[in-house]
Amino acid sequence: MSKQLARHVGQLNSLLKTAATASSVSAHNNYFTYVRELSHPIAREPPIVKPEEAVACVKSGDTVFAGGAAATPVALLNAMAKHGKSNNLECVTVCHMHTEGPGEYAKPEYKDHFRSNSFFMGANVRKAVADGRGDNVPIFLHEIPNLFYKQIVKPDVSFIHVSPPDNHGYCSLGTSVDCVRAALLNSKLIVAQINPKMPRTFGDAIIHKSHFDLAIEVTDDLPQHGTGKISEVEKKIGKLIAENLVKDGATLQMGIGSIPDAVLAALHNHKDLGIHSEMFANGVVELVRKGCVTNSKKKMHQGRIVGSFLIGDKALYDFVDNNPFIEMYAIDYVNNTSIVKQQPRMTAINSCIEVDLTGQVCSDSIGPRFYSGFGGQVDFIRGAAEGLDGLGVPIIAMPSTTNKGESKIVPTLKEGAGVVTSRAHVHYVVTEHGIASLFGKNVRQRMYELIQIADPKHRETLEKQAFERIKVMPSPN
Repeated sequence: MSKQLARHVGQLNSLLKTAATASSVSAHNNYFTYVRELSHPIAREPPIVKPEEAVACVKSGDTVFAGGAAATPVALLNAMAKHGKSNNLECVTVCHMHTEGPGEYAKPEYKDHFRSNSFFMGANVRKAVADGRGDNVPIFLHEIPNLFYKQIVKPDVSFIHVSPPDNHGYCSLGTSVDCVRAALLNSKLIVAQINPKMPRTFGDAIIHKSHFDLAIEVTDDLPQHGTGKISEVEKKIGKLIAENLVKDGATLQMGIGSIPDAVLAALHNHKDLGIHSEMFANGVVELVRKGCVTNSKKKMHQGRIVGSFLIGDKALYDFVDNNPFIEMYAIDYVNNTSIVKQQPRMTAINSCIEVDLTGQVCSDSIGPRFYSGFGGQVDFIRGAAEGLDGLGVPIIAMPSTTNKGESKIVPTLKEGAGVVTSRAHVHYVVTEHGIASLFGKNVRQRMYELIQIADPKHRETLEKQAFERIKVMPSPN
């Protein structure tokens, strides 16, 4: 540990003691020597150190929070993994939403040092969870900040990825606000990865550099997810949704992936669309440029795109950088049903792994194997259904078959599969074969609707299985 860092640690310990004392007497003098509000400047300057020095603050038994998506602090996490192994750390928990990068700490060789605890599981920790080396928390996205506010998760250290400070010392959380602010407000130490390639965003993204206890500087490219080739099946799904379920003036929520890309590609003749979504994809940029997305019909954040975290290609990052047209807010606001339902013609488009004939939706697991998480699906499906204007459109969209040709509309969910969106939540299910409208339908009728949009080669089998279950043939009336 460098002498500069050692001095800073001593100052930091003194500061924390002072903060505790100030808190204990606050009822008498209402005076705090250490302000937790992240936008309020504090009279201190964080030392810029090397990654290996920055992560030296992590010790055995600690809980470390890591920012996610495009703002995953990969350099810090890689350095932490080396630190843990070389210093034989034990029982370090790394909590996070979806993260990008290699996820070194979750690899088998680090199992004696680190354990991942995921609030939404990405590919880099999926095997760790499957092998028992990691954990996942079933939770709605909008409730994740409460894990920190209610002290259920108490980070000792938070690793974040930010833009460089401006002339006033303010950095931006950039592409990921989501649950980061809640974690930072309840974390003992904040370690920042400062990167000029991190876009500056507005909304809840601002943090003053004086709140950093340590910082490193990098010039790394952000992780990218480009728009892949959209299949003919996905194009059909996108066209069906765009032409039948998305109206001019609608507010859209959609995630990342081929189906959202296909929907966006089919919306170029629409007008006055708005975006209120936990994240949005590359296709939004072109819709803005063509004048299709104006956000002019919104009653809240009129004329602004609202999001909470992002991952896309460089064009998307360039688009959001220092752009007041984009506002990034905490996930407990963006995904709050009471906020979602106020958006005009709220249209929520979400995908899934499979749907059973009663309308139950599995989105987080393949049989008993956990795959991702609850995410924002229920937040927005319910918010759209509760739309105050009565015009919300909750949509579940998927290809009718898997890559192996198996039907994704099934008589019952696979053994061990979890229900993310209940049968009572589901209104519309869309495949390349059509749109099933389930709201207000009894089980017999909704089975009929779903069979009609299944792959034709599976329909007869599904009808037989439906009859065996309800003792009557599915029918529309």
